[in-house]
Amino acid sequence: MESVAARGRRQAAGRRRWDILAALLIIPVALLIVDELTPPGHYLDPLMVAAPALAPAFFGPRTVLLVTAVTLGTMLLAIAADLQMTDSNIYLQLIAVGLVGMIAARAAVARERRQRALAQARWVAAVTQKVLLRPLPPRVGSLRIASVYLSADEEAAVGGDLYSVAEVDHSTRILIGDAKGKGLATIEEVGFVLNAFRRSAWHRLPLADVAAYIEDNLVEDVSAAAAMPGGADQELCPSRYPEGFVTAVVVDLPEDGDRISLVNCGHPPALLLHDGQVEPLQPAEPSLPLGLGDLGDGSRRVDTAAFGVGDTLLLYTDGLVEARDTAGGFYALPERIRAAGWFGQAPDELLESIRSDLSRHVRQHFTDDVAMVAIQRMPAAHR
Repeated sequence: MESVAARGRRQAAGRRRWDILAALLIIPVALLIVDELTPPGHYLDPLMVAAPALAPAFFGPRTVLLVTAVTLGTMLLAIAADLQMTDSNIYLQLIAVGLVGMIAARAAVARERRQRALAQARWVAAVTQKVLLRPLPPRVGSLRIASVYLSADEEAAVGGDLYSVAEVDHSTRILIGDAKGKGLATIEEVGFVLNAFRRSAWHRLPLADVAAYIEDNLVEDVSAAAAMPGGADQELCPSRYPEGFVTAVVVDLPEDGDRISLVNCGHPPALLLHDGQVEPLQPAEPSLPLGLGDLGDGSRRVDTAAFGVGDTLLLYTDGLVEARDTAGGFYALPERIRAAGWFGQAPDELLESIRSDLSRHVRQHFTDDVAMVAIQRMPAAHR
């Protein structure tokens, strides 16, 4: 169902189109009147060609031909009325306007073809997002969960950021990550990581083994895709390109108890909102991103933290904290939360508060994708 905001934008766009069409139809008539009121020797009729020349930027070929016909009709009326348009070149001007109109109509056809292709690409991107980034459930046991994805590219619904949730025995596991790459290669890497994470939950792997399992599957899938004849591009292989890696955090939240476990693979630290305080959950030992484990010993430490009733855990990608304002200042997430007092809010309310504040901070389009996941523990009675 179309939202009220979307319906309002569509109606406003329709009104603007009618205003532009009226202006294009008035241009030749207005020039004719001005030409009649100016002293002899000043001819403005050649400017009438502006109307059909501008039309394809806003309308389809039929409307362009309509504007061209009105322009030619206005010029013919001026000739018939002998309104300062008796120059010997007037017929050449008529031919020129007609040619411009035909060329403009062809340009309008090409523009509509590109718009249809873009609409198809947007549809494919939307389907891709639904397949890769499945909506997180709003409630799992005693946990309330919310997520949001903000794309830096208006024409793309999904990029390199990722998140997912899985249930393992009596725990809920949540993954958030950021694939460092560009183009279709990044989207395919996202799919590899998400599939490996879900398989790790099916196999009920302990949290300490999840990162290694995801990394092994990522390297195998990427290598297999890169080796396929006519398949994925060679840039998919992270061992060949330094951008081919994925930063990630995997959180294990037991249903019973007041502690959580985390594995951080080179990702920005999760934030714990507790009793009016914002605590970054920094890993005790730095760990390499997924895909770069061969540069170290491959081990990744499991850290723990308290997470009681009413606490909120905020996971995010670096596009959030690296967003800059017009002066080049970064978005200081912990400080903004403390200053605004966004404690005790429901997860969806918290993410909406951050999204609105971030939009005011950047005052323009995002330069990087942003993904956020908020988890809040409720009393056991709220299961």
